Amino acid sequence: MKLYYSPGACSLSPHITLHESGLKFEHLLAPTKTHRLEDGTDYYSINPLGYVPLLELSDGTRLIEGPAIVQYIADQVPDKQLAPPNGTVARAQLQSWLNFIGTELHKGFSPLFNPATPAEYKATTIDKLLSRLKWVDGELAGKSYLMGDQFSVADPYLFTVTNWAPKVGVDISGLANLAAFRERIAARPAVQTAMKEEGLI
Repeated sequence: MKLYYSPGACSLSPHITLHESGLKFEHLLAPTKTHRLEDGTDYYSINPLGYVPLLELSDGTRLIEGPAIVQYIADQVPDKQLAPPNGTVARAQLQSWLNFIGTELHKGFSPLFNPATPAEYKATTIDKLLSRLKWVDGELAGKSYLMGDQFSVADPYLFTVTNWAPKVGVDISGLANLAAFRERIAARPAVQTAMKEEGLI
């Protein structure tokens, strides 16, 4: 398998998940600014949408969209319990978290990275993001992970998007449960390995 990534982008989530899975894979840098791989290949020829992550399977099949990719990875190694079995309420709850992170948090951060976004809109966006993150902080009370005591593929996704907060002026320092969660995730060997490979630590 090949994972196309950009350092610190949402592709960090499947990068971490692949290391958690123990599956063999290759990680290939796909810079989001130049869209040129190290060998000169135009990344748009691999993913016409131009963004990461993209996971290429051994048969050449290409998967896009982080929440789909991490669930696919989890299902290849059921013994690792990275996701509950398909068809269970717990799996639906996991998918709820992945969708919430994707639509309410991940996309919520996007305007803050755009220098053309008006300051007034950025302020409104930050307020909305903080309201969502405060809710997440409450949901983490008394839990080690989003799903309770069991680490799942939703956890690296939340960790990844909350890494962006200090870069765009979103102050999450007062969210104690989220802070403890982030420390817990950051300490995992798979997270350390992925972040080192991306040059983040």
